Amino acid sequence: MNLRPYQSEAVAAVYEHLRTRDDNPCVVIPTGGGKTPVIATICRDAVGPWNGRVVILAHVKELLEQAAEKLRHIAPDVPVGIYSAGLKRKDLGYAVTIAGIQSIYQRACDLGPVDLLIVDEAHLIPPDGEGMYRQFIADAKVVNPLARVIGLTATPFRMKSGPICEPGNILNHVCFEVGVRELIVQGFLSPLRTKAGLQKVSTDDLHVRAGEFVASEVEDLMDKDALVEGACGEIIEYTKDRSATLIFSSGIRHGQHIVDVLRSRHGVECGFVSGDTPAGVRSGILDRFRSGSLKYLCNVNVLTTGFDAPHIDCVALVRPTMSPGLYYQMVGRGFRLHPGKADCLVLDFGGNVLRHGPVDAIRVTTDDRGEGEAPAKECPQCHALIAAGYQTCPQCGHQFPEPNKQKHEAQASTEGILSGQSTREEHNVSETTYHVHMKRNDPAAPLTMRVEYRVGFNHYFREWVCFDHTGYARTKAEAWWRARSVEPVPGGTEEAVELARAGALAPALHITVEKKAGEQFERVVAHRLGDKPPRLDGDEGLPERLPETVGTTYGIPDDEIPF
Repeated sequence: MNLRPYQSEAVAAVYEHLRTRDDNPCVVIPTGGGKTPVIATICRDAVGPWNGRVVILAHVKELLEQAAEKLRHIAPDVPVGIYSAGLKRKDLGYAVTIAGIQSIYQRACDLGPVDLLIVDEAHLIPPDGEGMYRQFIADAKVVNPLARVIGLTATPFRMKSGPICEPGNILNHVCFEVGVRELIVQGFLSPLRTKAGLQKVSTDDLHVRAGEFVASEVEDLMDKDALVEGACGEIIEYTKDRSATLIFSSGIRHGQHIVDVLRSRHGVECGFVSGDTPAGVRSGILDRFRSGSLKYLCNVNVLTTGFDAPHIDCVALVRPTMSPGLYYQMVGRGFRLHPGKADCLVLDFGGNVLRHGPVDAIRVTTDDRGEGEAPAKECPQCHALIAAGYQTCPQCGHQFPEPNKQKHEAQASTEGILSGQSTREEHNVSETTYHVHMKRNDPAAPLTMRVEYRVGFNHYFREWVCFDHTGYARTKAEAWWRARSVEPVPGGTEEAVELARAGALAPALHITVEKKAGEQFERVVAHRLGDKPPRLDGDEGLPERLPETVGTTYGIPDDEIPF
């Protein structure tokens, strides 16, 4: 089995770290990007050339089975044992032991000395206290003080404590990282896109416990007839031409409600699995879903890690979460490639994309004031997730109004699921005005011409044209002017505004506005213009002198310029 280039780079980075540093490395590869081949290669090399012993730790049996399968392909001669109650095996004495942490955490001494402890889904290692991972690692280091820990994860952060790699943690340094967008561009992950919906809920009244919305309150919020019926209707509408849809519900009652509505109102079968589903029943449902005989599958917190169904081409988040890791893992079910799969559609009915940001640039903001587990809220201006106690957003300075109960909105998130992913809107222009702009608190900055387009009754979009700049900005301003006017290109901003106000420019009839995920400002990216006006006669019609028009126009503060 040949590794992909980035997988080979990850293996090399781990070896370099182990040679040159005394602490423990972490590898970050997106869900679906193939962490298991990296693990198997490290095991092969550790056992073969280095005559070492390795234990692989994971928390679900699906990950254990994947590791065993990849080891058989990559290193068929390496003796491999499995220690897992769920898989009904407790093998000891092997060069490589693949172990479920729930089964092995009190049995480190039974394994004897091991050289490498490889942790899949390493973000599950708690930052402090005891816990199963920390207990096992501590006991293994008693048996062999020189044992090293290698972590692999797609999400190198925790909601409450931030990055998992810190000097005092089990894992100390990210030695290799590759992103979602990079792997999509290289053709190793499926493209993602979002679709505007009609269902969105307000989570303002939900409480938070241990960094997550209180589960019972989330289920009560989401399990309303109108919301469930609306979401199911959208799911059916948007998945007519799709192969497999995985639905995440907020609880068992809510999930069963979704299943019932899909069956009774839309005539489609939807499977359902939860932690209470018997193992045999669950296995049968998953097999049907993987085979394609079951198109829709709803679950409650059980298919977030270790579940591999590459043909999933729609993920419906019918639940909000404050956990950036859970959000990523849910969306990640659609990352994998599959023949005939063009992309994966993400339907977000819980405001998760806006709450956490694009999956390749997730925003994690924790309350560092030491005041306990304060609920979080979303900044409407920059979409940061911050502690509810803030009245001013620490990210962008937005001032929050006094708390009040907001009505549910009837439109779901249209924010891009990838950073840089854009949405575009087209608007008819009713009026265009031109202004000289001086950047606040920076009198040395060049002047710019602020062009304001009024659309609708009282809604404005702005763009800045940089006649006083040099290089590319000036060249762009010259092209902007020539597209609109037969007058010579102005020498500076003040002259440009004088000419524009005198009628030297073609009117803007229509503009296209682009909003990129992860960026604060909308940008005017295209125009439909009227005819260019004839040349002005000398100075006739020009104002004597342009008054100072810096400051605020239409309530737009000067410091909102995107450069």
